[in-house]
Amino acid sequence: MDTGTWPRVAARRELDAAGVRPQLRPAYQRCRMLNAAHGRTYFLATRLLAPQQRPSVHALYGFARWVDDIVDDTDRRRTVADRQQALDRLDGELRAGLRAGSSDDPILAALIDTVTRHGIDPALFTDFMASMRMDLTVRAYPTRAALDAYIHGSAAVIGLQLLPVLGTVGPAGEAEPYAAALGGAFQLTNFLRDVGEDLDRGRVYLPMEELAVFGVDRDRLAWCRESGRPDRPVRRALADQVARTRSKYRAAEPGIALLAPWSRPCVRTAFTLYGEILDRIVESGYDVFRRRLAVSGPRRLEVAAGALGSVVAARLRRHV
Repeated sequence: MDTGTWPRVAARRELDAAGVRPQLRPAYQRCRMLNAAHGRTYFLATRLLAPQQRPSVHALYGFARWVDDIVDDTDRRRTVADRQQALDRLDGELRAGLRAGSSDDPILAALIDTVTRHGIDPALFTDFMASMRMDLTVRAYPTRAALDAYIHGSAAVIGLQLLPVLGTVGPAGEAEPYAAALGGAFQLTNFLRDVGEDLDRGRVYLPMEELAVFGVDRDRLAWCRESGRPDRPVRRALADQVARTRSKYRAAEPGIALLAPWSRPCVRTAFTLYGEILDRIVESGYDVFRRRLAVSGPRRLEVAAGALGSVVAARLRRHV
């Protein structure tokens, strides 16, 4: 079997397991390709889910990626007003599709089917779109509370959207605070890794009042981006932000045990790999201005391979 055939076979098996209707299969396949191309750690973690769960996760990712691409469109000919209009149009199409139960757009079609299958609260997408609109005009967050309000819509709701797909061992409401917290921890990790890239887009996703404690402001961060290295005050400020983010992971971790057993290895893998991005940041001396730090491919495979035993055991117990 050649390398091009295997992904198609894997995708077909997932769609078969999920019972996706034939007319929706191209839509789900498109979302899967987006996930595979753009979400390396995220896609790897989904391979540890049961096949019937994966299409829904890909659909949620595909929609989020679409919105993110609109917000971060680098075409200088597209103004803020153009992107705002695109978001408003997409939001309107999503609302109409949710009311009708279908859409002619493939990504929306897969998303709407996923929302219907799993009873995902449509209000979560309203909150998500609200935060994405903030990205068009908000360039910095003065306080932690202001940043948390943004993160609720940009990341916490992603954890809440996924929760019905992952399943829980008890009432979903008990797991929701942890799912939201883990989504936030992942987002904060991305913010720390992407400080340089975000500066290029005119944004700072770290609370300015917390940076100011160490004598750091936007101008100092911009200087570090231009010079390609962090100075001592910036290293101290970023060390503080890493410590705060690690505390978010610790707060979220107990929620993994509340998930359905067959979903835990996937989430544990993502938990471990995203946490190790923080390790890479510290080990590099907080070199987030010159390059994009990442967990190596071999390490990602090592962590995923280590979770396979748990995956097999959980699936066997499920069918006993």
